[in-house]
Amino acid sequence: MKQEEIWNVDTARSYDTPGTGMFAPEVLEPTVDRLAELAGTGRALEFAIGTGRVAVPLAERGVPVTGIELSPPMIDQLRTKVDEATIPVVVGDMATALAPGKYALVYLVFNTISNLLTQAEQVECFRNAARHLTPGGRFVIELWVPELRRLPPGRQATVWLCEPGYIGLDTYDVLRQHAVSHHFRFDESGQTRLSRSPHRYIWPAELDLMAQLAGFEVESRHADWSGADFTADSRSHVSVYRIPPDHQLRPEPSGTR
Repeated sequence: MKQEEIWNVDTARSYDTPGTGMFAPEVLEPTVDRLAELAGTGRALEFAIGTGRVAVPLAERGVPVTGIELSPPMIDQLRTKVDEATIPVVVGDMATALAPGKYALVYLVFNTISNLLTQAEQVECFRNAARHLTPGGRFVIELWVPELRRLPPGRQATVWLCEPGYIGLDTYDVLRQHAVSHHFRFDESGQTRLSRSPHRYIWPAELDLMAQLAGFEVESRHADWSGADFTADSRSHVSVYRIPPDHQLRPEPSGTR
């Protein structure tokens, strides 16, 4: 499964669920509040901006937002809400694409860094964030905690959500540190629709090491956008990394991108 095959026209058209799911006010408002606080009076850059679930309300709060997005159909859906002048978007991979200028905040929400399927690509994502930040700037990542403790010997899948009309489960390949999320949706006629997405899962400690390699320091980690304590039982986290004010980005060796 390639990312461009997953984030296609059909996915883009069905992605937005205004008022419910990830678009519910109780989910979205704390996210936007926290990002606006972290951006302050500076500019923000969203990696994998998608259809603008977070970027549009953040821009409405007065934060100048730019995006990077690999999927043209997702950008087309974003353009039904705001124009290029309001939220400019660079088409490209979040690990390598460059947006113009410098930013006080770079952010990645809803597990998106795990869409990069190798450790090397994930490290490059951190380095790309560092390239875009001003000294003292922050990189924010929202990411789930792998539920491997729920996998008894011989079992390869966990059901992480079961509700009327929907079942979500993850299958794990612990050797390669990969997971595939399977989304089963049922309508009133009994028809079932399946969508899947591959991920490379990352433990918080590994994420911190990636940050260190890119010149970041860990500033904070909470269980959610509202600032709840992160514990051993937390299913996800919001981690804030900061470039030291006196940090100088080291040039890459010749012959690398």
